[in-house]
Amino acid sequence: MKHNVILGTGSAAPDNVVTNADLEKIMDTSDEWIVQRTGIKSRHIARPGEKFSDFAVPAARQALDMAGVEAADLDLILAGTISPDHIMPSGACSVQALLGAHKATGMDVCAACSGFIYGLSIADKYLKCDPDMNILVIGGEIVSHHLDWEDRTTAVLFGDAVGAAVVGARADGHRLLSVETGSDGNLGRLLYIEGLGSATPVTKDFDIDNTYIKMKGREIFKHAIKNMVEVSNRALARAGVTLDQVTKVIPHQANMRIIEMLAKQFKKPMSEVFVNIDRYGNSSAGTIPVALSEAVDTKFIEPGDIVLMTVFGGGLTWAAAVLEW
Repeated sequence: MKHNVILGTGSAAPDNVVTNADLEKIMDTSDEWIVQRTGIKSRHIARPGEKFSDFAVPAARQALDMAGVEAADLDLILAGTISPDHIMPSGACSVQALLGAHKATGMDVCAACSGFIYGLSIADKYLKCDPDMNILVIGGEIVSHHLDWEDRTTAVLFGDAVGAAVVGARADGHRLLSVETGSDGNLGRLLYIEGLGSATPVTKDFDIDNTYIKMKGREIFKHAIKNMVEVSNRALARAGVTLDQVTKVIPHQANMRIIEMLAKQFKKPMSEVFVNIDRYGNSSAGTIPVALSEAVDTKFIEPGDIVLMTVFGGGLTWAAAVLEW
């Protein structure tokens, strides 16, 4: 009997690493202030001219190699991102062309930080309709292009990175047991980018400030904890898995305080919770697939583990997935 499984994972990030000490030189902040409030010590930041596909393609190729799937055999590419190379064509279509995945359909999933798990949800449903498909799910951002580097409340938090996974239906493999998603557009103004959409079009008087991320951090913290716990419980229930059976947790890497609070809510020691926020910051849709790829590469997750992944992002959106590794 075939199950929907993750066949391979991969990740990539700019080689330009910006430390807290670097940020001290350009804004009113300090390493102590950033680490104490966020847990972040450094982040990868794209250099001028670097774009989403520059990192999505190597992440995808790494995942394809691990999966033993050729790009030419992909049927669908889903790119969870709010920072594709262009508004049109989509990020997925840009990646399709560069990979040579000539028969694949490409589409973007715009769910901010939740984009990768939203993509897994779509892939899961496609595979239930057509188990012969090979699907590439990408999540990641060049979010630094949307940061005001004079605003320490946002600029210190984010980084650039992209992760990917190949998903298919097989008799054996790392089973995708369940995926659950949610959103509340009524809370959209807690985390948003004003400009570049049809409500705030680019004109000769366009204000560059409208391209920057705006966030109400305290309110986001409250909604993030509540909704990640709720959607995780739904995903576990659908999978027929209890929290006691979960052996590893891969949470959204937005803030160390949120990660620690989730660990307490799930009654898990930090040794069972994957953390790389100290090195990446919040790469939005990249946090979950990059963390998953690193967890696989470092053997943080091993055969037999029950893995819970959970995320929260702008929209507001949230999602969770349960894997049997």
